[in-house]
Amino acid sequence: MMSYREALREGLREALQKDPKVFLMGEDVGRYGGCYAVTKNLLAEFGAERIRDTPLSESAFVGAGIGAALAGLRPIVEIMTVNFSLLALDQILNNAATLCHMSGGQCPVPLVIRMATGAGRQLAAQHSHSFEGWYAHIPGLRIVAPATIEDARGMLGAALRSPDPVLIFEHIALLNREGELTGAAVDIDKGAIRRPGRDLTVLTYGASLFKCLDAAAQLAAAGIEIEVLDLRTLRPLDDALIMESVRRTHRALIVDEGWRSGSLSAELGMRIVEQAFFDLDAPIARVCTAEVPIPYPKHLEDAALPSVEEIVATARAMVAHES
Repeated sequence: MMSYREALREGLREALQKDPKVFLMGEDVGRYGGCYAVTKNLLAEFGAERIRDTPLSESAFVGAGIGAALAGLRPIVEIMTVNFSLLALDQILNNAATLCHMSGGQCPVPLVIRMATGAGRQLAAQHSHSFEGWYAHIPGLRIVAPATIEDARGMLGAALRSPDPVLIFEHIALLNREGELTGAAVDIDKGAIRRPGRDLTVLTYGASLFKCLDAAAQLAAAGIEIEVLDLRTLRPLDDALIMESVRRTHRALIVDEGWRSGSLSAELGMRIVEQAFFDLDAPIARVCTAEVPIPYPKHLEDAALPSVEEIVATARAMVAHES
């Protein structure tokens, strides 16, 4: 058993041990041990050459990471929170995502960027949003969102084996969550069915996975069996698994902590319409975050985010739609 935070640290330690070209850089990752204590004690173990504290300038240290990747190293860049990644958007979009394509494959950028994402810890609007869907819009990037302990440890190693830049979104609400580490191999090309069901497919990722599993347990007591599909990788999406599940259950509910407008949930819904429309027995539904900046007060933050109660109510309505 270990926590999500410890699993992330173990993934970093394994990567640093296996490949001398791997190094970590970011704000407070060294002496402070990381803003969320993920990198605690790694400086003492691996030294300042491989655990590098950077100035408070996301564009500068992400740019340095791109340069290091182009030079043959395997940098892991930590951005403290997803909101701050917007300060490096020029580097991520106009350089990391494009250089391999613009050079005809001559300049791959094997860069990994880790960042905290999501809400639920009362960190206010500057630190609590979910921009995974924005980044999933960009060709040239791979976007992954580990939810389980196994994925928290294993996705980093899989990302480092990719020749393309990989962005890993680690939800802050999961950091203290504990689970069993089995040592199974992690495949960042595939989604995963976390609970099989017959009546409805729920598509989700990150911390919302556990809300969906809680909702599934409640619905099962009422005789409604929902299938919970963890997307895991948001770009590229595992269309084959998504459509296989929807064709089996004939209903699709998307639970996304991002906002509804122009969102990943909209993309998922449209893909299902394009590929499995005639298999649906009810309209596609979505449970998303309210269209507001994430509030600071806990009761308002909770009200803005997808909830187990909302997932249960939406699923019940969808199953009742046919009958």
